[in-house]
Amino acid sequence: MSLISQNVAAISSLEKVTGETIVASSSPLRNLDASDVEISGADTTRPKKRKKEHKKEDAQLVKEQQQKMKKLENFLFGSLYSPAEFGKHEEVNGLSGEEKEAPALYIMDRSANSSLSAYEGDFGLLDESVNEEEPQQRKPVWIDEEEEKATVNITNVSRLRKLRKEEDEKSISGSEYVSRLRAQHAKLNPSTEWAQLDVQTSGGSDDDDLSSDDENAVVMADGHDDVDSIDDILRTSDNLVEKSGGKLLPGLLEYSRLVDANAEEPSNGPIHSVQFHRNAQLLLATGLDRRLRFFQIDGKRNTKIQSIFLEDCPIRKASFLPDGSQVIISGRRRFFYSLDLVKAKVDKIGPLVGREEKSLEVFEVSPDSSTVAFIGNEGYILLVSTKTKELIGTLKMNGTVRSLAFTDNGFQLLSSGGDGQVYHWDLRTRTCIHKGVDEGCINGTALGTSPNGALFAAGSDSGIVNIYNREEFLGGKKKPMKAIENLTTKVEFLKFNHDAQILAICSRMKKSSLKLIHVPSFTTFSNWPPPKKNLQYPSCLDFSPEGGYMAVGNAAGKVLLYKLHHYRHA
Repeated sequence: MSLISQNVAAISSLEKVTGETIVASSSPLRNLDASDVEISGADTTRPKKRKKEHKKEDAQLVKEQQQKMKKLENFLFGSLYSPAEFGKHEEVNGLSGEEKEAPALYIMDRSANSSLSAYEGDFGLLDESVNEEEPQQRKPVWIDEEEEKATVNITNVSRLRKLRKEEDEKSISGSEYVSRLRAQHAKLNPSTEWAQLDVQTSGGSDDDDLSSDDENAVVMADGHDDVDSIDDILRTSDNLVEKSGGKLLPGLLEYSRLVDANAEEPSNGPIHSVQFHRNAQLLLATGLDRRLRFFQIDGKRNTKIQSIFLEDCPIRKASFLPDGSQVIISGRRRFFYSLDLVKAKVDKIGPLVGREEKSLEVFEVSPDSSTVAFIGNEGYILLVSTKTKELIGTLKMNGTVRSLAFTDNGFQLLSSGGDGQVYHWDLRTRTCIHKGVDEGCINGTALGTSPNGALFAAGSDSGIVNIYNREEFLGGKKKPMKAIENLTTKVEFLKFNHDAQILAICSRMKKSSLKLIHVPSFTTFSNWPPPKKNLQYPSCLDFSPEGGYMAVGNAAGKVLLYKLHHYRHA
């Protein structure tokens, strides 16, 4: 067989394989002539080279046909072997060998509205992204089924009695015990409550305000879209979460000792007066060292703000006016002082016209800040106006006057003294509207009224304190609601706190002679005074306006400061 016949057979076999007719001009084998054949037959090395070239050309033709078939399939059925590129058509000849042989990363299904991955791993990623968008709810890892069956006696252990909601409650279930422990922990450690975002803010801004701030909008957390409410919180140092105070339980009082209120500058003499300002942050402390000191109370440093020295008056008593504008200062002198807090000016007032009293050391200020009542000689009560600082009237008892107390928003005045009776005065008519005997009292030494005027307490030189319902006493009932007999020496001081749940009774004649009474049950708190700490000789006491702080002055020149945990605010 000649060389030409062999080439013709190879071409026919190639046509059978590809199934297509090959154009004659595209193959160089069709251009061979007789002369070429004769020359090639003469040279023995040329046929071998020609065969290799023919094989390469045949392989190139097969690849070109396969590429055309792939282009046709891609045109009809979409891109099956490579991802679609929008705005660009690839040329197959421009792809590298690695890109041609690399498997497809994903398949584009153009029959659907959206492109989805054909691999299961991609579906897993989609499920995870959906799950991340859903809010996650924390569930307990393990629940003890025995908690419901168990019972806990909260009266056997003294430190668990604070968990009681009722006085006669003894046993509770295990789950209830756990919930009350959590509530007690949250009550004592409220520092992280500001971070809770589950409380939705009320109110909203107008559409105009929202549209005007679109360009400079701030992305807030969920539940805090109202920017104004956030600003209101940041403008004050008050607690972010307010809790209403409930009933105070008897038995044990929860309190803690803080830094002394006058730790920066203790008094050189006995403390005779301590009082909180109406803003609960300012405290005055005075004594026989003739200095009037003001402290800013925070429970940590209690910074001293100012000190005023009165050269000719050892201070026996000092008191803010209820409106907070002035301080009335008195001692065993025929005159008294008035300190204007706004103008920072001290005025010396007296002696009072027409009076011969040598001492104005005991007085009380009316709740409406209009009148100051001084104890005078021979049973007289002197009424002085806080505006003009002049004597506007007098009241006369049968016996000597020892103590005074205002009630009914300053329209009525209570007084007691050497005849053992309690007088009720109407200051509008300046007449005595009622007079009654204090049971078991020979000499009345102290009076105290509750802020709402429903109760009043009367102390005597025998140490007995009687608590009365004022309306019943005015109606003719002489028997007290309760007689407190915890003191054995003369009662010097009586003070109700702001909600009349605590009554402080004090005597200066004995060390640590200060008792706190739970008024609803008429019992004393068993853990007060502190068993291992000496109060020295207590002389005065005051509660902060919201009951959170209690300041105690003693004869050692210190003002002891305590925090009452039942009350959330100072």
